[in-house]
Amino acid sequence: MYDLMIIGAGPAGMTAAIYASRKRMNLVVVSENVGGQTLWTDCVENYPGFTCIKGSDLVSKFEEHIKSFGIKMEYGRVERLSVLEQGFRAEIEGGKTIDAKTCVIASGKSPRTLGVPGEKEFLARGVAYCATCDAPLFAGLNVAVVGGGNSGVGAAIQLMQICPKVYLIESEAVLKADEILQDKMRAGGNVEVLTYTMPVEIIGDTFVTGFKVRNTKTQEERILDVQGVFVEIGLEPNSAFAADILNLNDKKEIPVNCRAETGIPGLFAAGDVTDVPAKQIIVAAGNGANAAIGAYDYLLRHK
Repeated sequence: MYDLMIIGAGPAGMTAAIYASRKRMNLVVVSENVGGQTLWTDCVENYPGFTCIKGSDLVSKFEEHIKSFGIKMEYGRVERLSVLEQGFRAEIEGGKTIDAKTCVIASGKSPRTLGVPGEKEFLARGVAYCATCDAPLFAGLNVAVVGGGNSGVGAAIQLMQICPKVYLIESEAVLKADEILQDKMRAGGNVEVLTYTMPVEIIGDTFVTGFKVRNTKTQEERILDVQGVFVEIGLEPNSAFAADILNLNDKKEIPVNCRAETGIPGLFAAGDVTDVPAKQIIVAAGNGANAAIGAYDYLLRHK
């Protein structure tokens, strides 16, 4: 049995791993990938030591750091977390289980989906959830962006520089993005904003060839001539695997106190999966350090 199991390998999980390793804890990190949302960021300007660094480059530096400690990684999706008599058990897809005396949940958030026909079928074949990651693949093509918040308008700004036509789809009457972003988008001249508009179906054969949308005021439907659909409608906490043992809040976040404790002895949580209000890379990293220190102190008290 491990001393500590960390679920997630974003800034919170990787920082927790570094702190725990320095405490000589026997630990394992369980995650589908390394980096989390940080990978999607084009330029991180508020992480000390870097005036501007690509999210993927920052993640690479995190990876180098944890590899220098020889930290064990288990790649896979946690389907269920349960409480044992003296610790916790994670059930990984494929049937594997991992047991540990303490646990830090640092599983972050994932993009919300549209839930329309064609979305799953054309994932990675025209449907994308990260403009920062995938925009270059759509150079010279027409695309649609769903979501009128900062992430949606930010995606439209990236795409309008390489795509001849960009449609921005918003279900409400007005965009929610900051005015400074809206002004920058409008200055591009090739973004058409469609308000009161809902997605209906993503159309294609091998790849996306069109996007059916509906005007909610007139009920009129039209098919946009696009080869890409970027979904930018927010994120949901990756907390479902722990819903049986924790009382999640109405946003499906894990409530924690100032010591990253969840209310279950030995179980801690850190980063964007928690109810800590500031969803920032550096805040998540600090949360991860706090959680690892808490897990170490817990083991000292319960030897």
